[in-house]
Amino acid sequence: MELFDQTTLECSKLITQRYSTSFTLGIKTLDKKFHLPVYAIYGFVRYADEIVDTFHDSDKRALLASFKKDTYKAIQDKVSFNPVLHSFQLIVNQYKIDLALIEAFLYSMELDLEETEYDKAGYEEYIYGSAEVVGLMCLRVFCEGDDAQYQSLVAPAKKLGSAFQKVNFIRDIKSDFEERGRVYFPGVDFNDFTKSAKDLIEADIQKDFDDALEGILRLPRGARLGVYLAYKYYLKLFSKIKNLPASKIKQERIRIPDTRKMVILCTTYLKHSLGVI
Repeated sequence: MELFDQTTLECSKLITQRYSTSFTLGIKTLDKKFHLPVYAIYGFVRYADEIVDTFHDSDKRALLASFKKDTYKAIQDKVSFNPVLHSFQLIVNQYKIDLALIEAFLYSMELDLEETEYDKAGYEEYIYGSAEVVGLMCLRVFCEGDDAQYQSLVAPAKKLGSAFQKVNFIRDIKSDFEERGRVYFPGVDFNDFTKSAKDLIEADIQKDFDDALEGILRLPRGARLGVYLAYKYYLKLFSKIKNLPASKIKQERIRIPDTRKMVILCTTYLKHSLGVI
């Protein structure tokens, strides 16, 4: 069984490496004991997201329903021949990840099958389920059973997930709006995306980043560098977005070059080594 467990965890690691170089880089800076658990969480959320965003010639609703059913069965039975679900259930059961977090995540994936525009309440609900709960799953891993520590970090962890997701939304306006017809930001007309609308969104994102930072600095040391690196990477991406006109954001997906990511990694690692973070 140990070989089977390890093999499925390695499958989730491979998925992470293939889908996200940035996330993989962040995981590598975590304490080694956190690597495979976080890979398992990423593999699960990545594949659920793939169902709603990629398989256009299939019945996505049926696929997602099947994935959801198999997820809960894997967690209950503590085994699955789907390597992504088996590795995920290992982590859910080991770290006692709340099933309500998983339910909220899968519900947000269901919303992507039908919702195209959101009001404020729906927007906040979607962000909670699609991003904040993923951060909370990882936080359960980082706190290693210390519930008091976990509870003290829930609020800033949610703010960090919120900031990341909102940056993703504004970065991906072109594909979300033009290709999928999705408008996540409530009350925003992307046919006439003005500077004032962009400024309001950016002010909200900046507050999330500011509120998240104090929580990052209180994370267990083995998790702090990796999470801070992700924070710095997204902050740099956000800074680049802020410096571009609204019209430019609608035309292309904004990225940070790999060379710049390496600079962020080196400076962040140095600060961590010096005890600054």
